[in-house]
Amino acid sequence: MKNYLKLVNFEVNRVVKLFVVLLGITFVVQIAGVILQARKYLNAANQQIYQEMVTQAEFIEMTGQLSFLHVGRSLWFLGPIAICVAGVGFYIFLIWYRDWVGKNTFIYRLLMLPTTRLNVFYAKMTTILVMTFGLVAFQLIFLPIEMMILKGMVPSEFLKEMGFIEVVNSVPRLSMIIPNNLLQLILSYGAGLLVVSILFTGILLERSFKWKGIFAAILFGSAAVFVFISPFLLQDFVLDGFFYPIELFVIEIVLALVLLAASVWLSGFLLKKKITV
Repeated sequence: MKNYLKLVNFEVNRVVKLFVVLLGITFVVQIAGVILQARKYLNAANQQIYQEMVTQAEFIEMTGQLSFLHVGRSLWFLGPIAICVAGVGFYIFLIWYRDWVGKNTFIYRLLMLPTTRLNVFYAKMTTILVMTFGLVAFQLIFLPIEMMILKGMVPSEFLKEMGFIEVVNSVPRLSMIIPNNLLQLILSYGAGLLVVSILFTGILLERSFKWKGIFAAILFGSAAVFVFISPFLLQDFVLDGFFYPIELFVIEIVLALVLLAASVWLSGFLLKKKITV
C-alpha cells in the first residue's frame, strides 16, 4: 500500500501542470462567457428601451428574462468542459506512452521498483480518477461564482434567477458530469473506470506486441463492447423481451465487473510477462 501511494503521489505530481492549465482555461473562458452574455443582453435592452422607445415590460415579453441557461448552453461555457474531457482523454494515452520516450526510458525504472508491477497500473488509473474528480469539483466551485457575477451585472427585473441544482439539471453537459444522485454517480463513473481500464489494456497490448499488439488491442476492445451489449442484442433479437428491466440491469452490472476484472488481470499479466523496456 505504501509503494502504491508513493506511485500515486508521483503520477499526480506529473499531471499537476496540465491540471492547472485546464482549470485556468475553464475559469477564464467561462467567466468571459458570463460577462459577454450579460453585456450582450443589456446592450440589446438599452437599444430597445432608450433608442426604440420600447417599454421595459414589452422588452421582457419579447425577449424574455436572462437566465444562467443562456450562459450554460453557450460555447463559452461548454467549450472548456469539452477541452477538459479531451485533455483527460489525451492524458489516458500520455500517462503510459511518455514513459517510453527518450534514450533512458522511464518505464524501466518504474517496472524495476520493489513493488508489484500491477501497482503501476493502479497508480495510473487512480491518477486519471483524481484528475477527473478534481476537474468536476472545481467546476462545482466555479459555478456559484459565475452565477453571482451574472446576478451582480444584470438588474433583478431582467434576470430570471435559478438555483444551483436547477442549473445543473438544466444544462445537459453538466448533468452528465455531475449526476444528481448516488446511483447515477456510481454508474457514470463506474462506466468511465471500465473504459479507462480497457484502454489501458489496449495500450499495454500495443507496447507488448508492437504492430500485432495494435490489432490485439482493437480485437480486445471490440470483444469487450460486444460482451457488454450482448444482453441487449439477445433481449431485442432473440429472447423477445424475456428479461425484466431490473434483471437486464443486474446482468449489465455483472458483465461490467467481469470485464473490469479481465482487463486488470490481462494488464497485470502483460506487465509481468510481456512488457519490454
